[in-house]
Amino acid sequence: MSALSAAAKKGLGDPVLAELVMIRASQINHCAFCLDMHLRAARKNGESQDHIQLLDAWEETEDLYSARERAALALTEAVTVLTAGFVPDEVYDTAALHFTEAELAHLIGLITVINGWNRLMVSRRVPPGGCQS
Repeated sequence: MSALSAAAKKGLGDPVLAELVMIRASQINHCAFCLDMHLRAARKNGESQDHIQLLDAWEETEDLYSARERAALALTEAVTVLTAGFVPDEVYDTAALHFTEAELAHLIGLITVINGWNRLMVSRRVPPGGCQS
């Protein structure tokens, strides 16, 4: 999973966007360990406090997140919460407008791996603060 995570981040090419995606999935999954780790990493990569602070309400803050970020966040939510059993075509198609085919594959890989990490850490009840990256 570590190798997949590293490859997905590298292939996406935007470390701040990668952290936003991982933070958003971790918020949905209530993974305190991953939230702590990725919030730290986002700040370290220069992410603004406004972006981090309002991420949970990104859909309501149209001027704060770019169209590319919004597409990635919508895809993150659709992959993380598969309530309809699939990712809606509209969400996927919007993401495909903002990412190349390779970037989209890396983005989906990143979303998949953070969901795996979230499930591992939540299941094991790993508390925040264990990663000082």
